[in-house]
Amino acid sequence: MCAVNSPSAPSRQRLGLPLLVLAAAQLVISLDYNIVYVALPSIGGTLGFSGQDLQWVVSAYVVTTAGFLLLGGRATDLLGRRRVFVVAASLYAVSSLVGGLSESPGVLVAVRAVQGVGGSLLFPAALSLINTLYEEGPRRNRALAAWGAAGAGGLCFGSLLGGVLVDSFGWPAVFLVNVPLAGAIALAGTFLFPPDEPLTRQRNFDLPGALTATVGITLLVFVLIHAPEAGWGSRGVLICAALSALSLSLFVLAESRSRAPLTPGHLFRHRGLLGAMALTALFSATFSSLPYFLTLYFQTVHGYSAMATGAAFLVPAVVVAAGTKAGERAVAALGVRTTLLCSMATGAVGALLLALAFSGDGSYARLLPGIALLSLGQGATWTAMWIAAATGVPDQDQGIASGMASTTLQVGSAVGLAVLVAVAGTGSHDLTAAGLLDGVRGAVFVIAAGIGVGALALLPLRRRADV
Repeated sequence: MCAVNSPSAPSRQRLGLPLLVLAAAQLVISLDYNIVYVALPSIGGTLGFSGQDLQWVVSAYVVTTAGFLLLGGRATDLLGRRRVFVVAASLYAVSSLVGGLSESPGVLVAVRAVQGVGGSLLFPAALSLINTLYEEGPRRNRALAAWGAAGAGGLCFGSLLGGVLVDSFGWPAVFLVNVPLAGAIALAGTFLFPPDEPLTRQRNFDLPGALTATVGITLLVFVLIHAPEAGWGSRGVLICAALSALSLSLFVLAESRSRAPLTPGHLFRHRGLLGAMALTALFSATFSSLPYFLTLYFQTVHGYSAMATGAAFLVPAVVVAAGTKAGERAVAALGVRTTLLCSMATGAVGALLLALAFSGDGSYARLLPGIALLSLGQGATWTAMWIAAATGVPDQDQGIASGMASTTLQVGSAVGLAVLVAVAGTGSHDLTAAGLLDGVRGAVFVIAAGIGVGALALLPLRRRADV
């Protein structure tokens, strides 16, 4: 419908500006994920959050984003990529404005949940637009690299930007900064992207599948985030886990009986997409969990301020962005599987060096070799795995394919962090500085092992064929 060679698609010369807007959308999503971290103490003190409830300023965003991604992906295919993109960006702008003006904990948590819904719509819409505006091959790979670099920059610069905004203007600024940016993205999307087909009553939507998947995944991620604090055997966790299992079972049943399933059956026979889904889960469980442990190391072990911690993430940000470009070039020269194998091996070595460099009195410079290799591998893996997820998927299924791969990304992040925190014991409130250092080091060793196992799993695939 929106392929690059269609009459409605932008000309070859105009593709740079749409890509800028799509990259800006990814920047907003990644910024919103972690920009509030450094504002949490100020938010808690001003609005009267309890220590236990303050985590939901972050968790509400993660839970709703993960739960609604499949719905967002299918809505993108059925309702139109440009429509969903514009609506999602507008939702971000409005909810951010309300968040910046919030005066109660309940309103702010609700705002974060709405922003999560916006992310679950904006992410697959933007990724689907890239995969249909740019034909499969080098041009799409370059677009995905630029989009990935924007996301990496948002994740790493978010802490620094958050520190600057909180120190200069107060915590509401971390929400208000999104209002003009998201509003401009929505406006630009209206004029730059190809118009969608007119809506008709004939569009089939799998409502039972959408509801059961959304409820099941939302509850699953809620359990994974809440259980470490409340206890895995607590009544609320057990009830939510049972309801999640029931809802996901009903989802499988609904999909088997639906004439127009939320997740078309032929996509589950697409080996490239299934492999990419496994890879996104592993990526977020390992690479994406590292900032949490690095933040603990910088702030708790070495006593960095919020601003200094944000500055410490500048090197990873720059190297990850360079890695996304390196990944695009490596795919062109070596193929997707070989690129993934090499980038994950590089990341595993970097994580190992980083863990070995941790110490109670070590300098930041001592960490740089590990950070550089780890970040380079992370950036290249990010680009290659999204190329793998989109390759060979028909245009009409790009939205739901993006939703499927990004759902496993979010679930993998929740599972990985829960497991790593449990293994490292960093969630304990009475942990000594030495114990925390040992826990952080142990978690990064596990991350290195996980990335390495992922690289080894690609070896037989590379021998059979490369893409």
